[in-house]
Amino acid sequence: MKQPWRNLALLLFAAAVVVGGLAGGNLLAIHADELAQVRLYTELVETAHANYAVADVTYRDLVYASIGGMLRNLDPHTSFLPPVAYDSMRERQQSSFYGLGIYVGTRNNRLTVISPIEGTPGYEKGIRAGDIIHLINGEPTEDMNPNEAIRKLKGPKGTDVTVTLLRPGLDEPLEVTVTRAEIPQETVRHVHMLTPETGFLWITDFSRSTGGEVARALAELKEQGMRRLILDLRFNGGGLLDQAIAVSDQFVPPGTTIVETRGRIDSSHQSYRSTGRHEPLGLPVVVLVNGGSASASEIVSGAIQDHDVGLVVGESTWGKGLVQTVYELSYGAGLALTTARYYTPAGRLIQRDYSSYWDYYTGYDANGESADEDGEESRPSEPLPSLDPREERPVFRTDLGREVYGGGGVTPDYIVEADEDPAVITRLRIQSGFHRFPFEQGVPDGVDSTDWQVPEDYLERFWKWIVEEDLVSAGELGEALEDPAVERHARMRLRYEIFNTAFGLTEGFRAERQLDNQLARALELLDEAEELLERRMEQDLRTRGGNRRSGFVAP
Repeated sequence: MKQPWRNLALLLFAAAVVVGGLAGGNLLAIHADELAQVRLYTELVETAHANYAVADVTYRDLVYASIGGMLRNLDPHTSFLPPVAYDSMRERQQSSFYGLGIYVGTRNNRLTVISPIEGTPGYEKGIRAGDIIHLINGEPTEDMNPNEAIRKLKGPKGTDVTVTLLRPGLDEPLEVTVTRAEIPQETVRHVHMLTPETGFLWITDFSRSTGGEVARALAELKEQGMRRLILDLRFNGGGLLDQAIAVSDQFVPPGTTIVETRGRIDSSHQSYRSTGRHEPLGLPVVVLVNGGSASASEIVSGAIQDHDVGLVVGESTWGKGLVQTVYELSYGAGLALTTARYYTPAGRLIQRDYSSYWDYYTGYDANGESADEDGEESRPSEPLPSLDPREERPVFRTDLGREVYGGGGVTPDYIVEADEDPAVITRLRIQSGFHRFPFEQGVPDGVDSTDWQVPEDYLERFWKWIVEEDLVSAGELGEALEDPAVERHARMRLRYEIFNTAFGLTEGFRAERQLDNQLARALELLDEAEELLERRMEQDLRTRGGNRRSGFVAP
């Protein structure tokens, strides 16, 4: 493979020079000046390949590095995708894959089953939550990162994979051979009722199936009596533009703008409007966002906010307002190239400044201070500072005239920073203490209902165990327990781990959400969201004559 990669290195630079010369309309300049740069580049590649002393470098290494350097001069989201990354991206965008049907993660530095998915091959073979995946087809997993292990568990439909499991309480490993089957790749992970009238819907990312998943989830919640909705987009890094539009289409009035894209070429100028294919939800909505909400998540939350059909609560979103088109390249690689900016219905460009990559990726301003300076809830009444505190963010207006802000992401209507775990709880979570204890020491009798609470004696056993396991010293524990929050967090974390196994991921998730102060605030703000929606409906009725297909009507 050395010669092809060497040739690619030469062709890459030569093609860039020729295209640049053609664009400038001066082929003579290519031969006179730019070919000297081609020779310089090829000499650099040859010299580095032949003489670099610290490690062997291949032509591919050098080509990839040069591509990365070239693209970094464009923007943070234009990126080269090596074959493995390109395949992984395409797989994430699909609605299904072939595998075992288990959620896995790292616990205590070991690859561990978080939960099997009911009805899948892994579930039918008896794989349980808490099982440690020791071997995959005889290969140890200790040095594998989770993504690498997941790639090995996946494979063609109908093929077998053998996993060796270490199960707490058993002295001998379990060897299980599982036949891979089609596994739905769901992006709506949790759909349930929080209260008799309040539905909850969490979208983890935007793949090819997201729009349909949301439509089915909303129908399911309505059948259960939903009259209000919490839409959770926290830590949702985005995905496919068309799916962001498909989701937004289910919330905003028919015929209204969802998002506009504008780029350098005419074909990149597009306005995407609500089709009316779905009856608008027409119920009070609060959207939860944070700094991990980006791209497609910002399109959805921006459209809901700009059209006054819901409130946005949480922390300012990431601020990615650039649209990438993915091009397939030779050798199985890909290029995600920024081809346009996107704008919310009010005309906001929410892309953060990226003149400093350090500031962009760390969220710190030029003075080294966090962009979100105080932890108190606030309702912005004036333009908030961007990452450059010397600049003011531009002000825009929603359909009802409320102020919203461009640049720096989508600013919530109510800024509510997430409560942090007490330090000792964070430490125990990192050490997998809450996960290990129920599996190694057993679960108390009586866990037959989600009303179950952690008994006092069980909690006392836990405190004793973490000291015996040297996860926390007796002195540190005694000092930590002076804070009442420590005991409360410990009880909830233990319920989370126990419920995951006893009742499934949804009930475990419900237990953990009791520590979620942002969700608690969202529930409190649903009355205000209902008032906002009523104002929006009244405006629609006045301006559109109450036509059901052109606007909202009261539910």
